[in-house]
Amino acid sequence: MIQLSLIGIGTGNPEHVTLAAVRALNDAELILLPRKGDGKSDLVDLRRLLCRDLLEASSRTRVVEFDLPQRDGRADYLGAVDDWHEAIAGVWAALMATHLPEGGRVGMLIWGDPSLYDSSLRIAGRLRDAGQALEIRVEPGITSLQVLTAEHRIPLNALAEPVQITTGRRLRERGWPDDAASVAVMLDSGGAFASLPPEGLYIWWGAYLGMDKQRLIDGWLEDVAASIIEQRAALRERHGWIMDVYLLRRM
Repeated sequence: MIQLSLIGIGTGNPEHVTLAAVRALNDAELILLPRKGDGKSDLVDLRRLLCRDLLEASSRTRVVEFDLPQRDGRADYLGAVDDWHEAIAGVWAALMATHLPEGGRVGMLIWGDPSLYDSSLRIAGRLRDAGQALEIRVEPGITSLQVLTAEHRIPLNALAEPVQITTGRRLRERGWPDDAASVAVMLDSGGAFASLPPEGLYIWWGAYLGMDKQRLIDGWLEDVAASIIEQRAALRERHGWIMDVYLLRRM
């Protein structure tokens, strides 16, 4: 039996890691750290830092790094993601079989929270569906939306109004969701908000939330949309990658 703990580690600030997450890290016999390529080396560097600082001196936890399979960029997005997840599940299974052939406790450090636009739970489910004796545990983490609203010092929702959380792809393809007063947008490849009529929309945007290179912009969409797109492109060029999120509200 493998006990797999998916441990939310927040968005880049080590102080956001919960005590429960620290305990789960130290309970693990094996921690798997994914490498996503040189362009995103900051992400594995942070995980290495957390392991260095949070694992107790007496811990016998082994830390093993692996190269994450790359997603096919073909037009069939859902099919490409399905194949990608299958490939990742295969890598996980091979690593567990190699390093814990008799079973044991595995930890994986998940950016943000495992429940919000992260596929680790779905990938773990594939292992179980394939016959792996697997117990899945989750330690929740601080999400980018929590950090975004904290840094801008705003509530996520307008008074007594709903919020819809969506992706940049869906916002671009389907426009403003029905009956939503506020829309939180994640996984935007860049500027999906520019596809909306900007009148009456206010935006709170943040990139690299929780990290020392954090950037924030807010304002009426028609006034700041171009600045956000320009800033985003410059930051991506400078760092080789970008992770951003934003909240839109009808005012």
